[in-house]
Amino acid sequence: MKKLMVMVAALAMLSTSAYAADWNFYGSARIATFYTSAEINNPLVPVNDVDNYSQALQGNSRIGATVKVSDELTGGFEYGTGVNVRKLYGEWNFGGGKLLVGQTYSPLNMFYSNQVFGSDNDMLAQGGIYSGREAMLQLTFGDFKVALVPTKQANDGLAATSTETKIPGLEASYSMKMDSFSLKLAGGYQSYEADLGAVSYDVDSYVVALGGKVDLGAFYVGGNVYVGQNAGNLMALSTSGDNGWDDGLSAMTATGIVDNDAWGAMIAGGFVVNDMFTVEAGYGFVETEFDVAGSIKDKAQAYYLQSVITLAPGVMVIPEVGVFDGDEDLDSKTTYFGAKWQINF
Repeated sequence: MKKLMVMVAALAMLSTSAYAADWNFYGSARIATFYTSAEINNPLVPVNDVDNYSQALQGNSRIGATVKVSDELTGGFEYGTGVNVRKLYGEWNFGGGKLLVGQTYSPLNMFYSNQVFGSDNDMLAQGGIYSGREAMLQLTFGDFKVALVPTKQANDGLAATSTETKIPGLEASYSMKMDSFSLKLAGGYQSYEADLGAVSYDVDSYVVALGGKVDLGAFYVGGNVYVGQNAGNLMALSTSGDNGWDDGLSAMTATGIVDNDAWGAMIAGGFVVNDMFTVEAGYGFVETEFDVAGSIKDKAQAYYLQSVITLAPGVMVIPEVGVFDGDEDLDSKTTYFGAKWQINF
């Protein structure tokens, strides 16, 4: 009986809380159906090309809600497949600004592409800007955002004996919007210590990025450019000719840390034919080079063409053809075509 009373009381409290807040639930189911042809370039170990058809529920399929408790207090959550927490945060408007506590997209994110292959890859590692959804403390003052984010520890080469993090990472952005034009300036910085035996080295990473978009009636175009050092610790980056996201890291050697310089850019544009059809194309490029004499630049590019076909409100199929192309000896080239099927509810 006592357990029953506790359950009833808990349900009553939940009901009261739900009634007091405005909950707006949403969901998105996404299935990817793609045929890929991967060319593996390795002169030392010849490998046959790999052709493959895949059909899968995309990992970024989701269900969630936005919540408004009052004009000062809002929040939200979002779960993906797995089940993994994509977003879970609360935000307090204290008058002069806003304080966000939780996990959602951090300031160092820009979305100007609608590339759907690779679970909506959006060319984010092939010239785009994507630091992901971070567990963060963020302050917003108008169009300016600044956030403390976790420090990521990763490097190529020798494995560190141990690592130390003494300060959080920092990301910031400033956005400007007009009738048909938007602009965003963003940056990020982090630092940690990597020990190799009794010797300690600092691993510093930074990224500075500029992006913008123009909407001219039925036509639109957007893109970004960035430069950075050891940028793989701050954002997605790939030079391997596929839709991987884990390059651009520093290298640990017997004599210390070798920094990895990077720059990238992407552009995507489209034309809205009517309410049912939109056509879009995009191109991205990224290059990294270790900061040491004789280092070879590692480059990769990606490009695609698609059509967004809206069958009904919230129901769409997006056929797409594209290429991920790494130009170094040990990289690969992946050509793909297929479609993403999506229903938002």
